[in-house]
Amino acid sequence: MIIQRVVLNSRPGKNGVPVAENFRLEQSTIADTVQAGQVRVKTLYLSVDPYMRCRMNEDTGSDYLRPWQLSEVADGGGIGVVEESQHHNLAKGDFVTSFTWPWQTAAILDGDSLQKLEPQLVNGRLSYFLGAAGITGLTALLGIREKGHVAAGANQTMVVSGAAGACGSLAGQIGRLEGCSRVVGIAGTDEKCSILVQEMGFDAAINYKKGDVAKQLRELCPGGVDVYFDNVGGDISDTVISQMNQNSHIILCGQISQYNKDVPYPPPLPPDTEKIQKERNITRERFLVLNYMDKQEASVLQLCQWIQEGKLKVRTSRFSLWPLIPSPTTRGLISLSLALLLCLRIEQTFKKCVSIIESLLGSTVF
Repeated sequence: MIIQRVVLNSRPGKNGVPVAENFRLEQSTIADTVQAGQVRVKTLYLSVDPYMRCRMNEDTGSDYLRPWQLSEVADGGGIGVVEESQHHNLAKGDFVTSFTWPWQTAAILDGDSLQKLEPQLVNGRLSYFLGAAGITGLTALLGIREKGHVAAGANQTMVVSGAAGACGSLAGQIGRLEGCSRVVGIAGTDEKCSILVQEMGFDAAINYKKGDVAKQLRELCPGGVDVYFDNVGGDISDTVISQMNQNSHIILCGQISQYNKDVPYPPPLPPDTEKIQKERNITRERFLVLNYMDKQEASVLQLCQWIQEGKLKVRTSRFSLWPLIPSPTTRGLISLSLALLLCLRIEQTFKKCVSIIESLLGSTVF
């Protein structure tokens, strides 16, 4: 069976900015027969996330991330539909997902590596399982619960950097639902800040590209910061940490401002910031959601409940080059590379998801 796939064509270098030429769209084949325990799936949606920048390096700098190999198909979170099954728990027509879905139009996969999805849990919005009801939502919820030490009635103020990103936009809302009395976001445009306040329920949002961030933080968080959901690192995080309270907590989710630099993860703090952290007993522990998969099922159900109740607002940036590219499958795979490049250039606006096969679900569903 002939398929199309995206492979890593070249590496940008540890300190380089990724470009389109780092990827290559090519034709390949998969077997015509499905073996016992396997399924043949058609790809519907692929997730694009900032952490993928690390996978473009020969050394990811992390013990849990495997680097993409040159001339080999890239992979990540994905959703597809089963077209043929030799697995006892999966049938034709089932929707399934995996953290290691290959970036190709169809694949033969081990059925045990797949999780069956129930579309009704997200009101039929399948791509939510790659975002708010998937690993992104789990990261936000479990990060807050495991590292944020949020307590209802404790009058805590939370600050979220990268607040208009996939995880940050959920984290602020979840912080509120879990008990924070005030939530302030930091983003890069007035439009993003407006969405955070008007749609996502943040109390306020700061455009870090305009004005004095430290001054605005002092005005918006007069009692200091108790919980900091850190998605970006760098100067923004140093500014937030300088205004954190005694015995406060940093949820170390991501460091997107550092992903194009050859630094360890998590990056060390500058001496002055590290001094503040130690003197105020601020926790800053590495958080890896994969270490909490025993809580996955209950957490996903909680996220889905909030979505159904309208308490958790979801925005997804959909990528398609329609109508410039005539083939829907080719269009989707090329859009995938575009979406990733935008992510890695820190143009992170809510969840980025690429529709590979529009014709199966209709162009308005995702």
